[in-house]
Amino acid sequence: MTMMPLIVPLGDRGLLIRFAETLDDAANVRAVAIARELAADPPAGVLEIVPKLVSVHLRYDPARTSFGDLGAEVRLRLALGGEGTDAAVAPVVIPTRYDGPDLAEAAEAAGLTQNAFIARHANAALRVLAIGFAPGFAYCGFHEALPPLPRRAEVRPRVPPGTVLYAAGQTAITATAIPTGWNVIGSTDFRNFDAGAHPPVRLEAGTSVRFEAE
Repeated sequence: MTMMPLIVPLGDRGLLIRFAETLDDAANVRAVAIARELAADPPAGVLEIVPKLVSVHLRYDPARTSFGDLGAEVRLRLALGGEGTDAAVAPVVIPTRYDGPDLAEAAEAAGLTQNAFIARHANAALRVLAIGFAPGFAYCGFHEALPPLPRRAEVRPRVPPGTVLYAAGQTAITATAIPTGWNVIGSTDFRNFDAGAHPPVRLEAGTSVRFEAE
């Protein structure tokens, strides 16, 4: 549930703007919107602005600003800013092979055939909620036509880059090899992380995405 933005310190050089205590669509939209506004005109002393699922992290130089001064500036920006909406732009299409080892189990848990599960997944209009956990790891949500299946009881020690995951009403795409407890439903050649590129990721919070069955 969204709430009045809460501004809290993170150590001696971080400030967090929190819009909700739990994952919420409206809170995510607000977090992405204020992060974009702040990035377009950063407050004095701010070194980095990172949108998260329902919050925004501002890393600042304590030699150039203080938590109190930065907090006051952020409160002013929040008061003057809008609620935040995503611009209507064509989604990034993610070609996907629905070949994951958990696809059959996920479809059964959803009460669907595999083809029906794939059809609902591929036709969903999603938004990148955040990039995090691992380099380029993209959280995409929310699936209205699929149930929010839980993560698996056992963690796989490693899945490769380009693994398409599903759990908690979201789809995630790995960009590096990682362990995961999410349901592995497919794979893609799309890569969202290149350490040598600037910026290093192709997707960012707020980007519209659509998965397309190959």
